[in-house]
Amino acid sequence: MGKEKERLSALKDIIEQLHAGENPQQVRAKFKQLLANVSPEEIAKIEEKLIEDGLPREEVRRLCDVHLAVFQDSLEKQMVDVPVGHPLHTFMEEHRIFSRNADKLGTITKKLKKADDLESAKAERKHLEEVVHQLMEKESHNVREENVLFPYLEKHGITEPPAIMWTEHNEMRENMKRLRALMETAPKADFDKFASSLEALGKEIGESLSSHIYKENNILYPAAMKTIAAEEWPQIRKQCDQLGYSVFTPEYLRTTGKKAAKGSGAEPEGQIPLEPGPLSLQELEAVLDSLPVDISFVDRQDKVRYFNQPKERIFPRTKAVIGRSVQKCHPQKSVHLVNQILDDFRNGLRDSAEFWIQMGPRLVHIRYFPVRDKQGSYLGCLEVTQDITDIKNIEGEKRLL
Repeated sequence: MGKEKERLSALKDIIEQLHAGENPQQVRAKFKQLLANVSPEEIAKIEEKLIEDGLPREEVRRLCDVHLAVFQDSLEKQMVDVPVGHPLHTFMEEHRIFSRNADKLGTITKKLKKADDLESAKAERKHLEEVVHQLMEKESHNVREENVLFPYLEKHGITEPPAIMWTEHNEMRENMKRLRALMETAPKADFDKFASSLEALGKEIGESLSSHIYKENNILYPAAMKTIAAEEWPQIRKQCDQLGYSVFTPEYLRTTGKKAAKGSGAEPEGQIPLEPGPLSLQELEAVLDSLPVDISFVDRQDKVRYFNQPKERIFPRTKAVIGRSVQKCHPQKSVHLVNQILDDFRNGLRDSAEFWIQMGPRLVHIRYFPVRDKQGSYLGCLEVTQDITDIKNIEGEKRLL
C-alpha cells in the first residue's frame, strides 16, 4: 500500500509540473520508466486528488489533453476489449459513428464554403442536414452515460472524471444548438458569412468531439472496466436498454426484437396504512406512475430515494441514481442553485422554487417543494416536472367528453 501511495504521489507530481508549464515532451523523457505502465484508474485517482487539494476542476479539464499527451503510449496499450453486447462495446460503437459524422461535417462545411450561394449548394445542404441529425442523436448516448454509467463509477469512488465528461457533454449540447440555429438562419444570411461561420463551428465541434471520445475510450471506459464489478454490468445494460438507443442498436436487441420493459415480478401483497385510506403497494405504485407529471424525491441527506415511472418521462431516470447525491445528478454549473434551494427548504426560508424551460417546441415547468412531517421537520425535497405546453394553450371551457 505504501508503494502504491508513493507511486500515485510521484504521478501527481508529474501532472503538477505540467500544470506549472513544463514541456510535455521533456516530462515524458524525464519520467519514461514511471510512465511506462500508468493505468486509467491511476489517472482518475490523481485527478480526484488534485481537485480535492484545491485545483479547480476546470483547470484539470483544460489540461486533460496535455495529460493524455504524456500518458498516451501507456494508455493505448490498455484499451478496453469487451464482447459484443457489453455496454462499453455499445458506447464505443456509437463513438465510431459519431467520429465518422464529425469528419463528414468537416468535409461538407469545406465544400459549402467553396460554393457560390445556397442555391448551388443544395446537395451539400441536404447532406449537412442528415449529418447534423446523426450528431444530434449523441444526446441518447450522453443521457445513458449520465444516468447509468456515471452513477456506477461514483459508487466505486470515481467522481471527477464523470463530472468533467458531463461538463463536456453540456458544451457539446450548446455547440449543437449553435449549429442548428446557424443552419436555420441560412436562407436569410449573407452566404459567405454563413459558410465561414459554419466551417469554423464544424471544426470546433469535430475537435472537441475527437478529444472527448479519446478521453472516454482511453481513461473513463478502462477505469470503469477495472472498478465496476462483473455482476453489475448486466444491471447497467438493462438500465441502458430502458433509456433506449439511437444511432446504434446492440445486436442482442436487433436479433431478438426484444424491447426494454419496466421491471416485473410477483405482485406485492398487503396494505400500506396511509391516511385517509390504505392502499396496496401495487395500487400506490400504479397511482404514482399514472400521474401526468414526473416526480422525484430526495431525502434529508440529499440522496435520491424515489422517482415515478410514467409512460413518457420528460427527464430520464434509471435505478442507478437511487442513493446518488442529488448534486451529482445536475450539471456542475447549476449545483450552486440546487444547494441554495435545499438549504432554503431546510431552514424554512421558502416553500417552493420553480423554473420553466423551452425544450424544442415544448414548455416544461419544473417545481421543487420541501417535504415535511406533521411536526414540520424536514424530510427531503420533491421535484415535480410537467409539460405545460397544451395546458398553457387552453382557452374558454370544455364541459363535455
